[in-house]
Amino acid sequence: MRMYLISDNVDTQVGMRLAGIEGEVVHEYDEVRQALERVCATEDIGIVLMTKKLITLCKDVVYDIKLNKRRPLIVEIPDRHGDSDIGDSITTYIREAVGINI
Repeated sequence: MRMYLISDNVDTQVGMRLAGIEGEVVHEYDEVRQALERVCATEDIGIVLMTKKLITLCKDVVYDIKLNKRRPLIVEIPDRHGDSDIGDSITTYIREAVGINI
């Protein structure tokens, strides 16, 4: 299984490419949806890295994949446009998933 990046900026794509992760840059809702459809149809992609801005742009498509498909695992990554307070994001995920406020 390999990783794939769907980003909204070239800087993130270049950084991931240097780490050996292929990907593409998209900006519009339909572009993101089409990219996710291609990735879901590709058997050897197991993890999709997506920037926070794109996940926010098309939450319905991302959550549908997360809830109804076994593959790929979609992982939200921060980028230069997003906030860098990952601790709050993790706390929010725990609160939403488990119902515990920490």
